[in-house]
Amino acid sequence: MKLIKTTVSVIALSMSTLGFAQTETEKLGALITDRPDATESPTAMPKGFLQVETGGFYETFEENSVKTENYTYNTTLVRYGLLDNFELRLGWNFVEGQTTLNGKKLEDVTSGFDPLLLGFKTTIAEEKGAMPEIGFLGHMYLPFSASTDYRPETTGVDFRFSFAHTLSEKSSIAYNLGAAWGNDSPEAAYLYTVAYGYSITEKIGAYAEVYGDFPEDNKANHLWDAGLTYLLNKNVQFDATIGSSITKGQDLLLSAGISFRIPK
Repeated sequence: MKLIKTTVSVIALSMSTLGFAQTETEKLGALITDRPDATESPTAMPKGFLQVETGGFYETFEENSVKTENYTYNTTLVRYGLLDNFELRLGWNFVEGQTTLNGKKLEDVTSGFDPLLLGFKTTIAEEKGAMPEIGFLGHMYLPFSASTDYRPETTGVDFRFSFAHTLSEKSSIAYNLGAAWGNDSPEAAYLYTVAYGYSITEKIGAYAEVYGDFPEDNKANHLWDAGLTYLLNKNVQFDATIGSSITKGQDLLLSAGISFRIPK
C-alpha cells in the first residue's frame, strides 16, 4: 500500500511537467536518466536544470531455509546541473525488510532510511568517432542520516568512470568501472556494469544489463537485469525492470519508477 501511495503521488507531481515551456527542452532533446539500470550515464545535467528519478523495488534473497524480502518503497535521486558539465546529486531510500525462516515470517521487521547519498557527476569528454563519451562520478553515504536499522558506523564512499558508445540510430552500449567502500568494511569492492540499450520506437526503449562487484575479502557477485522505458514526453519517462543474480545471492528483483526533468 505504501508503494502504491508513493507511486500515485509521484505520477501526479510529474503531470505538472507537461506544461513546461518547450523551447529549452527542444534544444536538449529527451531526458537521459541514471535509472532503471545499475549503469550510470556519463552525461551530466545541463546547467540550471533539475531532474528527479524515483520509484520502488522489491528483491528477495534465500539461503539455508532463510528468505529475506526487501521492499524499497521510495528510492529517489535528485540531480541538479550546477555548471554546464557538472551536476550535484542527492539520494535517499526508504526500505522495509522481512525475514522468513522455514516458511514462517519472523516478528522482527526492519524499517527506515538508508544513509543519505551526496555526490557529483562531471562529463569529461564527448563522444567522437571511436572515442566514447566519458564521465566521472562519486558519492558519499552519510551514516548519521540513516534510521537505526540501517545505520552503519562509518561513512561509505564510491566512485566510477562511465562510458557510452552509440552503435546505431537505435542502439547504444554503456559501461561503468569503479570501486566502493561501505558496510563498515575497510576493504574495497571493485565495480563493473555493462548495459545495452535499443529503441523499439521513438517512445519505447528496452535494455539488458550485467553488473557486479569483486570484493577484496569475499567472492565476486554477478547479476543481470532487463527492462523497458516509456518516454511520455521529453521531460517524463516511466520504467519497469526485472532481474536476478547470476552467482548466489539475489533471487528476484522487480522495479518500477518515473523520472522527470524540471527546466530552469
